[in-house]
Amino acid sequence: MSQLNNTLQLIAEIAEREVLRYTPAGIPIVSAILLSRSSPHEAGIQRQVEFEIAALAIGEISGRFNQTVLGGQYWFTGFLARKSRNGRSLVFHITEFAAAETAA
Repeated sequence: MSQLNNTLQLIAEIAEREVLRYTPAGIPIVSAILLSRSSPHEAGIQRQVEFEIAALAIGEISGRFNQTVLGGQYWFTGFLARKSRNGRSLVFHITEFAAAETAA
């Protein structure tokens, strides 16, 4: 089985971001809400898709993520995991991101 079986990539805007905090183990973490808007094609029809997703930047990447422009568009890579051990809701764990090129 491939190690890349839970990889998510999307272009999204940072809609909300909490302040940098630390876990009890001293690991830096930033929580955020990302807003994605796109126009994918499905079954030959163009759809308008918009959604918000809870996201986390943990460890080294959290400092850089904490310095990003709120409302800025970024290309995010990461994976999905349960928000809590017994919960059903998901959170996007950001492992990499870069500024997205915007069309003029």
